[in-house]
Amino acid sequence: MSAYAIVKTGGKQYKVAVGDVVEVEKLEGKPGTEHSFPAVLYVDGSDVTADADALAKISVTGKVVEQTKGPKIRIHKFKNKTGYHKRQGHRQKLTRVEVTGITK
Repeated sequence: MSAYAIVKTGGKQYKVAVGDVVEVEKLEGKPGTEHSFPAVLYVDGSDVTADADALAKISVTGKVVEQTKGPKIRIHKFKNKTGYHKRQGHRQKLTRVEVTGITK
């Protein structure tokens, strides 16, 4: 069983292992840029690390693969009997990151 970590970025937490490609909230940087993520939890086989002091020594690094957008979300506001309709669309900006290393 390989080691994995739970990292936090963009207000969300993701389970990552070396070689994984994850879509996270938009990060600044062009493809090829390196980023470091804070670990919330580290698991290596049966060894689980959740202590804040030990986690400060663990670094999870990733490389930006591409900048992309999420699916189109359609927002429709409607009030009955008044003729009020409001339509709005949204596509969240995302960054695809490949995890390159988890160092202890």
